Amino acid sequence: MTGTHTIYRAPPDACKLILGRTLPSLLDEACDRYPNPRALNQWRDRRWQSLSNVDFRTAAEEFALGLLDLNLQRGDRIALLMYSNISFCIADMGCLLAGLVDVPIDLTQTIENILFILQHTETTTLIVSNWDLLRQVQPYLSEAPGLRQVIVAEVPEQWEQMLAQQCGAGAVGNPALQPPARCLHIPHLLGDAQTGETHLLPLFPPTLRLFSLAEIQQSGRSQWSTERLQQLRTAIAPNDLATILYIASETKRPKGVMLTHENISADILAAFANHPDLEMGAKEVALLFLPLTHIFARAFLYGHFAYGHCVYFSDPNHVIKHLQSIHPTVLITVPRLLEKIYERILDQPKRLSKFDRAVYTWALNLVQRYEVGQLLPPFYALQLKLADRLVFAQWRSVFGDRMKALISGGAALRADLTNLFSGAGIPVLQGYGLTETSAVLCYNRGRHNRAGTVGKPIAGVEIRLAEDAEILVKAPFVTQGYYRDPEATRQVLESDGWLHTGDLGEITADGFLKITGVKKALFKLSTGKYVSPRLLEYELNQSPWVAHAITVGVNHKFCGMLIVPDRASLQSSLRSLDIDLTDANGLQHPCILALYQALIDTANCHLPDWSTVRKFRLLDVDFTLENGLLKSDGSMNRVHVLERFAPEIEALYANDAERRWGDTETQRKGGTENDAVSVSPPPPVAASPCPQIPVSTCPTYARSLTQH
Repeated sequence: MTGTHTIYRAPPDACKLILGRTLPSLLDEACDRYPNPRALNQWRDRRWQSLSNVDFRTAAEEFALGLLDLNLQRGDRIALLMYSNISFCIADMGCLLAGLVDVPIDLTQTIENILFILQHTETTTLIVSNWDLLRQVQPYLSEAPGLRQVIVAEVPEQWEQMLAQQCGAGAVGNPALQPPARCLHIPHLLGDAQTGETHLLPLFPPTLRLFSLAEIQQSGRSQWSTERLQQLRTAIAPNDLATILYIASETKRPKGVMLTHENISADILAAFANHPDLEMGAKEVALLFLPLTHIFARAFLYGHFAYGHCVYFSDPNHVIKHLQSIHPTVLITVPRLLEKIYERILDQPKRLSKFDRAVYTWALNLVQRYEVGQLLPPFYALQLKLADRLVFAQWRSVFGDRMKALISGGAALRADLTNLFSGAGIPVLQGYGLTETSAVLCYNRGRHNRAGTVGKPIAGVEIRLAEDAEILVKAPFVTQGYYRDPEATRQVLESDGWLHTGDLGEITADGFLKITGVKKALFKLSTGKYVSPRLLEYELNQSPWVAHAITVGVNHKFCGMLIVPDRASLQSSLRSLDIDLTDANGLQHPCILALYQALIDTANCHLPDWSTVRKFRLLDVDFTLENGLLKSDGSMNRVHVLERFAPEIEALYANDAERRWGDTETQRKGGTENDAVSVSPPPPVAASPCPQIPVSTCPTYARSLTQH
């Protein structure tokens, strides 16, 4: 292995690494030492409904026994297509306790990727949250040959009545009973659990059985015994495979990261132990709104289990409301939430009186000078205290006034936001990790905190930099590899255990890791989602009208695209329109914009919604060796292109980013040197119609699931 010989480890005051633990054992210890009647909390029927950690453990035990009664074998893969709620927790912990390998599937995945995961893992059982999700994937389940049963967490109230009518009373509550063929017609009769509406569903595959989560639990309840459960726990080893998490890859199909019980348990115990102020028991209240299908939120959930904390489940649409109602002490987030709150802070003066606006602006300017980890001059500290009473206390109220750990991960967080929130008494701590490392490698905490960095390693982590500055990692948390993909595993995992992260970095003079760039052919949005730019670029570059295409969006909230038109082909195809393409304004013609929109729509097909291009920008410039936009081999110089067109890229994100398209005139003003053209929906053409543009229809199975 090449690179520097310096290895960076946790600081001397780091807590001891804890190995040899299984994930169910974390819950067991908390139930025995910190019984908590409000361990899990879910908003339902206009109120928070709570489940104690002891009752949650019992529910998971019942589910584990019920699963094994379906003739499942240790190591079988169980797919979870579920929302992030208590039902997910029961299904997940039940699988782990039963010695099964669960495969959570991101609900933003396309249906064809969901099907690929079911096929690739040879999934035997699929657990879905409700009928709505099942209805979307059900027509394709026959293409997953290993699938034997589907379990639905939330079923209509008439579920048992219909089972009794169709299958006989003996089938109710007895999932071990092989249902007769006529039971498989039940989906024709059942309605939508959320809307109450009736929907006809295609017939299930003849070999597929259908159960409710409650039925599986009831079956397990009848077999519950201390001896049987002790056997289950004894059979689980720390090095057993616990889960497979599918993440974006450089190809059209995701790759599955394999993580053991010890990978995850050792990582999260080290992460929690290294925070100086985290207490055990119900005093700590965590709000989780990130998806449990990703390792970031899921690992923290296990940590909260181990510490006996109270966990409240939210979602991105309700997180601000829930922050102010439950007053959490711990929150993990991605940068996008902090960006949105910062946008509100900047917008607030518009609604204030002249005097209040002046005070607010003074406080804002004051805190923008704050730097995390630096000693405060006495007069500046006094000013901050005054600003705190006048302004910052209002900002903190957004987070509920009790926040002691607001940990941002999943993507890079701007240093100015870390400084601003921290200066206002909101403890923002940025961290770094990968799915391949079970979540956390480094994070800022206590006196080890610097804005613009991702902190120092936690216990057990070793970091070194390769000659090209790629970050290499060795730790007990590192994955065994990618499921059934030895070549992809060899590309990132060396024989001596060093993992190539694909991220570039540097170590500051005071020992903090700083992310400086990306080496791998993937980048992250501010939402924490990975994007594979080359897939999009490949699709665009197949068109004769495209000379170059480059995907952008690093640390932004959605993907954009820069396109260099092939003006010769374009001029030939649109000869009848008499457009002068030597003039930059010619690229703003509605027909041209419609043409490139059609290309974008085609490229977006087969991609999850978050990975699709929402805005594009046409560049009126030639890529040559002389201007540095091409390399000597004729390929695009991506680094130089991103630097040269940084203003154009920022213009894509300058306006209302939640809309698919921005205002053409406003965006155009963000360009430089008149070499770029922004786009908006093509207006109606009053004169001659556009030439017929080939439009490809994206089939349902190639799109993301629809969530309600």
